[in-house]
Amino acid sequence: MGKQDKERRVYTKEFKAEVVALAGKHEKPVRQIALDLGVNENQLYRWIQQAREAAGAGLPPFPGHGRPRDEELGRLRKEVKALREANEILKKAAVIFAQEGPR
Repeated sequence: MGKQDKERRVYTKEFKAEVVALAGKHEKPVRQIALDLGVNENQLYRWIQQAREAAGAGLPPFPGHGRPRDEELGRLRKEVKALREANEILKKAAVIFAQEGPR
């Protein structure tokens, strides 16, 4: 039995944010919060540090590593939005030109 036998635990962004908020209230020591939730104390300190750095940079905390598929999905959503806006502009222009009539 060693480190290899342990399964790596994955925590959601929401869980991390709630735990950091709980630690920020200073109602309990960080060590006690970590023990109560079954989280390594050093990991909790890293989450707190990440949240502070993200807040200082104006970024959302715990962005994760993402997946290429997520990046493509985000890019495609932006493209669809731009195309819809362009389509709306063209519709409005068509209405304006149709009202003017032939010259």
